[in-house]
Amino acid sequence: MSFAISLNGIANAQTELNVTANNLANAQTTGFKSSSVNFADLVSGSAYTNPKLIQGVGSRVKSIDQNFTNGSTVATGSATDLAINGEGFFTVKNPSSGQMLYTRNGNFSLDANGNMVDSSGNQVQGFAVTNGTAATTISTIQAPNTDTAGGTFTAVNINGDGSVVASYTDGTTMTVAKVALASFVAPDGLRQMGTQDWTTTGLSGTASYNAPNTTGLGGLLSGSLEGSNVDVSTQLVDLIQAQQYFQANSKAISTNDQMITSIMQVQG
Repeated sequence: MSFAISLNGIANAQTELNVTANNLANAQTTGFKSSSVNFADLVSGSAYTNPKLIQGVGSRVKSIDQNFTNGSTVATGSATDLAINGEGFFTVKNPSSGQMLYTRNGNFSLDANGNMVDSSGNQVQGFAVTNGTAATTISTIQAPNTDTAGGTFTAVNINGDGSVVASYTDGTTMTVAKVALASFVAPDGLRQMGTQDWTTTGLSGTASYNAPNTTGLGGLLSGSLEGSNVDVSTQLVDLIQAQQYFQANSKAISTNDQMITSIMQVQG
């Protein structure tokens, strides 16, 4: 029994090492959120077992939880780079599949059609503004290449409330959209998709969309990006603990082997 318990402990230590190593590998990844491993004990017994005779039989990985605390912001100077100062997620749409993804990585730009996109070509979602009135449903944020008077697009600025303001050669400026931020009942239930993107699950619930600085959502910082929230010093401590956990369980297996060998020699 002790062999199986310690072997299970080694597997758990390996899981913790993997999670910690992944956190450290993404210490400089924009919008990355660190994870931590939670363990639960295992016991052997039934409803009829004397509670004073129930034995522990090891542990298991209960969950790998994500930490959604804010990372530090880094100034980039690019008007289309955005960081969320508080709660919420950007929403991007895959133009091919239509899948909605959620991210804290605000490294955006404008494509040839004036659509705001991320580095993978996914389209950033917001509330289109027409004659000063914002829509109630989300759509792709787009800065038209020309205004109503024929002026050519020159630049875009994004305010803290999410307003996307386009400028044109004839001196005209107009608000074309508001960046939408998504919130969830249980963000820790989101599924990681890689490239700092998440998708919804039954655990997270569906997304609710609102403008920045409303309903508990954070404001936007234009010209900045949110860095990883990985604390390297904490991860190094976790790394050492996982290594010691691994070594202790290995030692227990070695001790168990020596005891069995001794017993067999005595019986022989």
